[in-house]
Amino acid sequence: MGLHLTEIEFREDVTVSLEQCTASDLQVARAAWVSTKGADAREADGRIDGLINYLTRERHGSPFEHNMFTFFIECPIFVTREFFRHRVGWSYNEWSGRYDVMRPIFYVPRRERNLVQIGKNGSYAFEQGNDFQHRLTRKIIEKNSITAWDNYDTLLSEGVAKEVARDVLPLNTFTSFYATCNARSLMSFLSLRTEDESATFVSRPLDEIQLVADKMEAIFAEQMPITHEAWNRNGRVAP
Repeated sequence: MGLHLTEIEFREDVTVSLEQCTASDLQVARAAWVSTKGADAREADGRIDGLINYLTRERHGSPFEHNMFTFFIECPIFVTREFFRHRVGWSYNEWSGRYDVMRPIFYVPRRERNLVQIGKNGSYAFEQGNDFQHRLTRKIIEKNSITAWDNYDTLLSEGVAKEVARDVLPLNTFTSFYATCNARSLMSFLSLRTEDESATFVSRPLDEIQLVADKMEAIFAEQMPITHEAWNRNGRVAP
């Protein structure tokens, strides 16, 4: 038989941590200054706000590529699959259910998450849904997760290979991965995976991937405050 209910964890949120970072606003400026200063750009300093705003506004993007963010992310599998659609300027390594036993950690929607789709695909909005719909959704997701984990654990205990036993696990199972990118690719990701009415092109992302993106944007703003401000000032469009 599988594990007991008390050993299964349900989460309503995701985890994002910055593992390493070489990104800075000054490095963006120096990458731009090399066009006019040559080797002297390596030691150049001074006011850079106007320059970075100009680069962002005019979409001179290459100076934003000479840096690196590496994030460690824990989220449900269905979010990871959407995340991995971002390929240009990104590198990934994910936890493998083929080589390791998965953990009994499952995502359930928080009460604030909209549940009801109004309209057709391509032209729709989401509404909250009522208390009954939220209780029912959570109850069924939790029940399905418990059953799936019990079946997975049973297959493993009977000697079935991990790469086969994992087939019974649902998309809300948590996974973890490293994601590495530069500031330009990060801005492109954030422009699509956050909803901001001030953006030139307002996006309506999946709620759960925005949970990830919001945490990544907070890190971006902390590490590169001038670039982040310029990106916002210019409509949250990646240069």
